[in-house]
Amino acid sequence: MHAENQFSRRDVLSGLGASLALAAVAPVLAAEGADTAAESAPDVLSNPNNAYPKPPFKGQSQPWPGLASQMDPKPDHGEKSYKGSGRLKGRKALITGGDSGMGRAAAIAYAREGADVAINYLPAEEADAKEVIALIKAEGRKGIAIPGDLRDEAFCKRLVDEAVRGLGGLDILVSNAARQQQQQSILNLSSADFDATMKTNIYAPFWIIKAALPHMPPGSTIIGTTSEQATDPSADLYDYAQTKAATTSFVRSLAKQLGPKGIRVNGVAPGPIWTPLQVSGGATQEKLKKFGGDTPMGRPGQPVELASIYVQLADPMASYATGQVYGATGGGGQP
Repeated sequence: MHAENQFSRRDVLSGLGASLALAAVAPVLAAEGADTAAESAPDVLSNPNNAYPKPPFKGQSQPWPGLASQMDPKPDHGEKSYKGSGRLKGRKALITGGDSGMGRAAAIAYAREGADVAINYLPAEEADAKEVIALIKAEGRKGIAIPGDLRDEAFCKRLVDEAVRGLGGLDILVSNAARQQQQQSILNLSSADFDATMKTNIYAPFWIIKAALPHMPPGSTIIGTTSEQATDPSADLYDYAQTKAATTSFVRSLAKQLGPKGIRVNGVAPGPIWTPLQVSGGATQEKLKKFGGDTPMGRPGQPVELASIYVQLADPMASYATGQVYGATGGGGQP
């Protein structure tokens, strides 16, 4: 008999044992392979035009500044839809207007990306703010609520001090809070209303940034919420549009000033976004009912659709992006 056809009893038993071991392990490997395949399966694409509610919306009105929790339909800030991946682990952020709108979306996203977050809001917005703080803490992050009126310079300074003390530092500042009240004619716009818009939208960022900069190390970032109104203003937003043009300009100017210090400054320019600004005097009832319907996407944006932009601009990986304004207008072409 040839040597290659001769098997010892040990060879047979050894081969049998290997076969049994393989048979036992095979189902486990198959299950693990199935799990891996499921995890790596691509997400199914969907048409963004149909992702959220479209007009017509029902007429609705709230006293200024309005609550997101009382809107119909309620805005999506990412409460259930935003998934984090640790892009901002250990960062410390202060967000003005963090109770609703883009500020709320940024706060939720930042917490899910690993940051501790302090939010500012008006006392009348306490109900919305409590929801945001609960969502931040649910991620195991610090959530600090600091209510107050940004039209007060002393409060703006105190806001920064409380945020720095509560967070243990500050390296992300999102200047997002804004006042928007439509007036069909400049003749109907009082000096008091004009002053309130300027104080909220222009003075407050100035006061807050001045107070924050001494605490912000190289690698920090400042993000301003501007608007398509800065470059394509509506007839009935005479004062608001001016302030958003100013925001766009301060982003570009401050980026040049702070670039040598290693601090980046960028802006986000939303188009028609479904927030309490619209239902608390920011739009007429006629405009509200068809809000966002004239965009190429045929609907208003939701705050969560801008969350990833705020994350990107705060992410150290975007280290060469400064002095930029990132638009999200549903195809409107601005800025």
